[in-house]
Amino acid sequence: MSDDKKKRVSYWYFGGLASAGAACCTHPLDLLKVTLQTQQEGKISLLQLTGKVVRTQGVLALYNGLSASLLRQLTYSTTRFGIYEVGKQAMGNDSGFLGKAALAGAAGAAGGFVGTPADMVNVRMQNDIKLPVEQRRNYKNAVDGLFRVYREEGFARLFSGASTATSRAVFMTIGQLSFYDLVKDLLLQSGHFGDNLTTHFLSSLTAGAIATTLTQPLDVLKTRAMNAKPGEFSGVWDIVRFTARLGPLGFFKGYVPAFVRLGPHTILTFVFLEQLRMNFGYLKP
Repeated sequence: MSDDKKKRVSYWYFGGLASAGAACCTHPLDLLKVTLQTQQEGKISLLQLTGKVVRTQGVLALYNGLSASLLRQLTYSTTRFGIYEVGKQAMGNDSGFLGKAALAGAAGAAGGFVGTPADMVNVRMQNDIKLPVEQRRNYKNAVDGLFRVYREEGFARLFSGASTATSRAVFMTIGQLSFYDLVKDLLLQSGHFGDNLTTHFLSSLTAGAIATTLTQPLDVLKTRAMNAKPGEFSGVWDIVRFTARLGPLGFFKGYVPAFVRLGPHTILTFVFLEQLRMNFGYLKP
């Protein structure tokens, strides 16, 4: 690999494009994760749930809500990656891990809030497959979902779950972006790794594991808040008490499919991002 490619940096929108590409590959896992998180009673494994969905509704049901997932990545991830990338380049190489973690947290907060409407529609479209036919919302696509929520439930409903979504995005972005940079820098400094696919894979796998652990409790609360019927919960604390009935592990419900989904998604996002950077990025003056 030429030194020219190694020195290239990303444009602010590369993160959103990379995340959208990764979402196309991992969407079925995200759908199964949401379905597991929103069931309060009963136990069903990931494989059993997959078989049930495919048998009853066909393979394409695993891609229910893909348009909302793409819209979410193009709002949420473009915002958080864009802020982080621009801020990191402005801070230079001397910012240190804590500086990058703080920047990632701020970027995640902004991205989480901006992406909440698309995220809510995404959760609802994915959860439709487990509801009786007469109770399904049947959004045609993400845009139709946004307009129907606005018309039927009001503008404020579009930001239902914004507090938990924003909090989750803070920890998610810290876990993914700042830890990715940290692990990548450590590998490169060891002298045994180069700026190549192996380093990108190991760094993103580690970042995905850390991000899953940090965000799973908030992810469960966010999913319940967004999937709730109007008036079902009085606030975040009410959702916490409702989830706590299952015990401490209730806050980590769906952890395995969450990691199975987030791990590959994080890996693919950073692999795509690094390829975009090395092939289409620009050289800093």
